Amino acid sequence: MDKQIAVVGLGSMGGAMASTLHRAGWQVSGFDPSPDARSAAGSGGIRTVDDVGLLAGTPYVVLSLPSARVVEATVPQLLESAGTIAIVDTTTSEPATSAKLAVLAAERGAAFVDAPVSGGRAGAATGRLTAFVGATPDGLDAARPVVEALTGGQYQHLGGPGSGNVVKLLNNVLAAANLVSVGEALAVAKAYGVDPAIAAAGISGASGASLVSAAMYPDWVLSGTHDSGFSLGLMARDAALAIEIAGQRGEQPGLLAAASQRWQDALARLGPSADFTEIARTVAPSLTREGSPKS
Repeated sequence: MDKQIAVVGLGSMGGAMASTLHRAGWQVSGFDPSPDARSAAGSGGIRTVDDVGLLAGTPYVVLSLPSARVVEATVPQLLESAGTIAIVDTTTSEPATSAKLAVLAAERGAAFVDAPVSGGRAGAATGRLTAFVGATPDGLDAARPVVEALTGGQYQHLGGPGSGNVVKLLNNVLAAANLVSVGEALAVAKAYGVDPAIAAAGISGASGASLVSAAMYPDWVLSGTHDSGFSLGLMARDAALAIEIAGQRGEQPGLLAAASQRWQDALARLGPSADFTEIARTVAPSLTREGSPKS
């Protein structure tokens, strides 16, 4: 099997995925518009280029990009030359974009697979991400060596092109809602004199348990570090996109829409670069060292 692969987008997630593939024996090339990101990847043994078009025709490609719009602008450049077998898009993108690009790739003899991931920097750095895969059966077969390398087998084939995007957006809006509800619940516990860390541990051993109560609040909110590496701006975007795609099929998820609105409010108050765990400052300020942001 040809093990030449390009990673487009060498930020926190893409850079970690490139390093994981490099350690696994892939011949990795990479592109990012940021010279600093290219330099960081280069110091880790990744060959970098300063024009994404130079990666056209690479047998395998991984995308880790900021939005569907950027994905849509990038993929045609990668397909300008023959030779690409599969493009695996780990971006939290939009289903209509992925469906359109899957058709384009098929016309050029390649597969386009939407495989947005969960697991953060730690998962990307260890090859233990979870992927939500949307692809034709043949498309997944073509991309499987890459998906396996990034996830260690932790992926679910959810349906045709775009299906991975749908479920990943639903996953993120559920996490967004849980970050609001767990924060509010722990603030109530604190108001009654219960240590919120102990309350979180109790809840996490019972029916109200979630990754948010078991890890996110203890590790990133109650500790005061807010250093998850995932921005509030991206989570607010994903929550809004989930509500948007629901509306495209006539669904009106009221609770999820209300949670999404809390994220838009937090975005307006804290800005897009805040860590996503800083949502606690707006929904449960008593739990945070910084308290409620100034209006």
